[in-house]
This record gives sequence, C-alpha cells and structure tokens, in this order.
Amino acid sequence: MKALLDLFLTFFNIGLFSIGGGYAVIPLIQQQVVEQAGWLTLQEYSDIIIISQMTPGPLAVNTSTFVGIRVLGTLGAVVATFGCVIGGCVISLALYRWYLKHKQNQTIFYIVKGLKSASLGLIISAGVLMIFLAFFGTMEPSFKTGSINVIALCIFAVSFFLLRKYKMNPILILTLSGVAGIVLYYPW
Repeated sequence: MKALLDLFLTFFNIGLFSIGGGYAVIPLIQQQVVEQAGWLTLQEYSDIIIISQMTPGPLAVNTSTFVGIRVLGTLGAVVATFGCVIGGCVISLALYRWYLKHKQNQTIFYIVKGLKSASLGLIISAGVLMIFLAFFGTMEPSFKTGSINVIALCIFAVSFFLLRKYKMNPILILTLSGVAGIVLYYPW
C-alpha cells in the first residue's frame, strides 16, 4: 500500500509541475523516478521514454503508465497514470475562467512568455539526454575511441537525411529504424 501511495504521489507531483508537457517533462520524470526513487536505471528509463513516444497519447501519461507497470504491475500503471493526470485536470479547470478574464493583462502575458522559454529549455535538455544515451550509453559523453555507438550514429544520420532531404513520413522512418535496430543489434 505504501508503494502505491509513493507511486501516486510521485506522479501527482510530476503532473502538477509538468508545465510545457511533452518533452519538457522528461527531465522531471527522470529526476523523480531514476535519481530519487531509484525505481529504474537510466537505460530502463530511456527505453520507456522511447516506447512512450511511439505509442499514441501524451508522453507524460504514457511514461507514467509504463513506469507504473514496471514498478507495481497493472495496478501500479493505473495509480501512476491517475496521479499524473488528476492534478493537471483540476488546475486546468480551476484556472480556465480566471485566465479568460485576465489574458489581456501584461503581467500574465510575461508569465506565459517566461513559461514558454522554460519549456523550450526543458525540451532541449531532454533531446540532449536522449542523444547522449543513444550515442554514448550514458549521460556523460566520452569522445575516446570506441566510446561512441557508431551503429546508432549511422541510423540517426540516415534517418535525419531521409527526413530532411526526402521528407519521408516519420512513421516509416521509425519503422525502418526499428527494423535496422533488430538486424544490427539482435544477437542472431
């Protein structure tokens, strides 16, 4: 019961303070789940983020569901997901009418502008984390010989090229990258 309460409170806090949503919440979840609670390793967390991005739905909700399953099974998934969603829903409903009345206020305008900037910083931080984990297997990159994952770098480069040069569908690129990952990484 205490573990369920801890899971709920952790994701309730994440839901309350995940301003910017999506990629902006990745560092917050990592800090809570990996560094503080120790429920997952950094590699497990990275894998969950990748799976959460590929499944339909909001990133924070998907991540909370997968972390809940990993930590306490199906009941953990329900509790973590509910915790992640309920705080934001209550706050959104409470602030909606107030915002409509005050949205022309200059102070509110500057607060929102500041929150957008903070969200951008969090998104960039999440992107850098994912790149470091994919290419180096750690958050602390080392440019020594053999420390970079050349296969991951090649898959990234080809995917980026196909996306930018030929404007390929991202779903097709994800599928092709997944197939390449199976072929190149699976220990046949």
